Amino acid sequence: MINLTPHQLRTAADIQEKIQALEAELNNILGATVEAAPVKATPKKRKMSAAGKAAIAAAARARWAKYRAGKPGKTPKRKLSAAAKARLSALAKARWAKVKRAGKNKL
Repeated sequence: MINLTPHQLRTAADIQEKIQALEAELNNILGATVEAAPVKATPKKRKMSAAGKAAIAAAARARWAKYRAGKPGKTPKRKLSAAAKARLSALAKARWAKVKRAGKNKL
């Protein structure tokens, strides 16, 4: 519609005026108001009842419960004792010290 020429716009306006005149004439004949049909009708939005939403939510919860029931439970996390942590820390420090020594020897 952006690419219309002034002549096309004037023709469209003339046609619109004729339509309005014919609608007015029809109203006079029928004695009632006749509304023009909308050019582009938008579809009505569907509304869902609260009960419908609740039913869908309950079904979703049931599906998830069934899904989770099929999986084994999570195993509790194991905690390291202080002695084990100290031993692992000492091993890591020894490895890094060895790497650093090897790097200095290469220079």
